[in-house]
Amino acid sequence: ALPAAAQSVDYGSLQELFNEPVTTSATGSPQRSTEAPADMQIISADEIRRSGETSLPGILQRVAGVDVLNHSAGQSDVNVRGYDQVSSPRLLVLVNGRQVYLDHYGVTIWSTIPVQLDEIRQIEVVKGPNSALFGFNAVSGVVNIITYNPKFDAVDRVTLRGGTHGNASGSLVTTFKLGQALSARLSVGGSRQDEWALHGALPTKDQVEDPRSATANLDVVAQLAPKTELRMEGSWSNMQEDSRAAGASYSVVKMITNSEKATITSDTQFGSIQGQVYQNQLNAKYNIAGGIFWKNTITVASLQDLFKVGTAHTFRVGGEYRHNTLNIAPANQADISYDVAALSGMWNWQVNDKLTTTAAMRVDKMSLNRSGPFLPRSPNGNNALWDHDITKTSANATIAWRPTDADTFRLSYGRGVQAPSLIELGGLELPIAAGPLTLDIVGNPKLRPSILTNYELAYDHDFAPIKAKLGVRLFDQQWKDIKSGISTSTLDFFPNATTNGGFTQINAGNSKAKGVEVVASGRFTPELGWRADYTWTDVKDQPFPGVNTFARSIAFQQTTPKTRGNVGIDWEHGAWEADANLHLVGDFQFYDVISSTLKPVNSFAALSARLGYKTASNITLAVAGQNLLSERQNQTSGLGAERRILFTVSKAW
Repeated sequence: ALPAAAQSVDYGSLQELFNEPVTTSATGSPQRSTEAPADMQIISADEIRRSGETSLPGILQRVAGVDVLNHSAGQSDVNVRGYDQVSSPRLLVLVNGRQVYLDHYGVTIWSTIPVQLDEIRQIEVVKGPNSALFGFNAVSGVVNIITYNPKFDAVDRVTLRGGTHGNASGSLVTTFKLGQALSARLSVGGSRQDEWALHGALPTKDQVEDPRSATANLDVVAQLAPKTELRMEGSWSNMQEDSRAAGASYSVVKMITNSEKATITSDTQFGSIQGQVYQNQLNAKYNIAGGIFWKNTITVASLQDLFKVGTAHTFRVGGEYRHNTLNIAPANQADISYDVAALSGMWNWQVNDKLTTTAAMRVDKMSLNRSGPFLPRSPNGNNALWDHDITKTSANATIAWRPTDADTFRLSYGRGVQAPSLIELGGLELPIAAGPLTLDIVGNPKLRPSILTNYELAYDHDFAPIKAKLGVRLFDQQWKDIKSGISTSTLDFFPNATTNGGFTQINAGNSKAKGVEVVASGRFTPELGWRADYTWTDVKDQPFPGVNTFARSIAFQQTTPKTRGNVGIDWEHGAWEADANLHLVGDFQFYDVISSTLKPVNSFAALSARLGYKTASNITLAVAGQNLLSERQNQTSGLGAERRILFTVSKAW
């Protein structure tokens, strides 16, 4: 049995010991990846390097059940098991336990994540609602990025990359010791590339910019006492890219993020106690409606205790407080905010060496607040409308059974809660001239959270004699009270003698999804490996009476591909290594840039590949290609993905 320890985990030693990736994120205690209570796939540092991908979405689209929409050279949206959309809000993304999705929209802008690919130890992709295990807003899934720990891992590498279409990037990762008890890692990086070529009437040339970004991160671990450790992280990012609006066209967005985090853990007679506090700051400027500026600050503090009772029972109890505030644009004279108080508990029971159960529950109480003036004649012109609480419960339960060393069955239930974002609650108040009338875009203080319930049966088999593995997942999901986008074709507030008419987000309907995922991998020879996955997803929308799912940007039945998958090989021989991956997506529909109606996107296959050579002096030379099958490929209804060739040189020491 692995220990229940909340201090830094030496992932490398444990992975070498058990000959498979190890995770701590699901229960807080180190576990083999095959024994985690959540449906988790781990992408290793070797797989990241061999892939030749330069972005996190490019890496994630190789995972079964993950949907990626590539709208432009810089903007991609990612979700798990369908329901992907522009500014997708359902995925919790973490770096070492700190959320890096942006609260104003509830969206992840991947280029703002201040992590270099060279410093990532592993990426954990968790499928299905896991709010009770992973935290606030882990609804459709979780992407947990684990970086190397400077206490255990000395990572020193500089990488330079250049290629076609203006691709240029560089990064530096260096680790250093400051005495016996203090370790640190510093990383910096920057990139730029040309935007994918324009075609058609939209977007226009003045609506797009070449994407570029710069990031920096400092990670420090201090051993305060033999059983007490302090880990501090600080980061910064600065980016610009073309952001496709939820309805149709593109606009330029520029963002600066800052974050600071401190985590202290101590092994005591009462268990491993961990206290953590972090703050994320966002300054975002969108080139829409004459220019919109948002400043979002979130502060999160948490305390948890992880302890064992005997050798079979592991418990985790914790509490969390969140304060989140955003200015109301474009007037910037009022603020919207909420406070969240949460309590959570987890029980992991190792019944015997073949049977394990895990149960977890989390209760969140969100208290809303709005202060400041309104637009003249606003439909929601009363701050008292925001003076109420929203209380919801998340839950997870799993039974894992290993009848043999080669077979694992996992039956799980999950209930996740997707809270309204700050912009949905009122972070945008915009008047629109409509002939003699003025119609207002406003927030909705009565918006209910969306609830996702997921049932899943998983089976894994290890064909040890032929060095192959097979995994099958059957899942059934039910969404309740899906939150819509704004539709300017349907009035949500009718004008009267004292107020304007207006538009807002609403709870627009329910939806159901069922599906199958099949994952297989193995080795033809010790040098040559293979992998394949296939996902089938069937979505059925159930809109409330009078709701047009197309106009509300929630036509998930049409915009979720029924089929997708990957086929790949990897090869290593001495100083050489190579990787190739064919990404397959079936027919679907997506919102047209010009008309905002649904437009067919034909099935496509995208090929990426990399060939690398490592010299005796630890210099690696590599050539990689993306979208190799055609000069331009329509992967969404937006800009066409272009073929790109990249050359990389890196030096490790």
